[in-house]
Amino acid sequence: MHASMTATLVRFAGHAGDEIEAYVARPEAEFRRGGVVVIHHMPGWDRGSKEITRRFAELGYDAVCPNLYHREAPGAAPDDAAAVARAQGGVPDERLVGDVGAAAAYLRSLPTSNGKVGVIGYCSGGRQSVLAACHLDLDAAVDCYGAFVTGEVPTEFPLKITNLVDQLPNLRTPLLGLFGAEDRYPSPDQVAELEQILTAEGKTFEFHSYEGAGHAFFANERPSYNVAAANDGWERIEAFYGRYLGA
Repeated sequence: MHASMTATLVRFAGHAGDEIEAYVARPEAEFRRGGVVVIHHMPGWDRGSKEITRRFAELGYDAVCPNLYHREAPGAAPDDAAAVARAQGGVPDERLVGDVGAAAAYLRSLPTSNGKVGVIGYCSGGRQSVLAACHLDLDAAVDCYGAFVTGEVPTEFPLKITNLVDQLPNLRTPLLGLFGAEDRYPSPDQVAELEQILTAEGKTFEFHSYEGAGHAFFANERPSYNVAAANDGWERIEAFYGRYLGA
């Protein structure tokens, strides 16, 4: 554990050269280490997402959380920015891949980088983590209850997205999936479908589902928070990244 860290805001060129802002947390010690791109959930670039970013710095990684809604509402409060982005159908997949790729490049440019970068996302960010791992040269990906990696997207769903079934054969990196057995999106059947596809494609993956846990069980500010599931999930994330990012 690294109790001493720095956290700051940076800007870099994201998809199509657009300048975006990002929250960066880094251990103060000078040693070679992997990096983690944190993809925030649909509620936006909020306090919880920044806390998660700092937690990865405590674990010994350089971590960055890009503000995916910066173009829609620069400088706005997370709830307001999320409302604007949701009204426009959410973050386009192509733009998400570009922004995450830019964040990964930023991490690899740091003098402490060992060249390895992982990605993690929660809820909508879980789907986006898998999406990024299908298109970018990353070293590890974590999907925390990402909705609509498989399964049909309801017609009334506010985001303009599709599932990723046709893209899963292109998954480039080992995948850790953490799911709640009481979740609806993704449901246990949708998780089972994802497992079947990845097995058939010969992909490297590790899934864990938690009985009694629903959606957003990592979110310690919500009633959905499940202490046992979240604690075990963090242990598995730490072990998974330790294996593939060499921290």
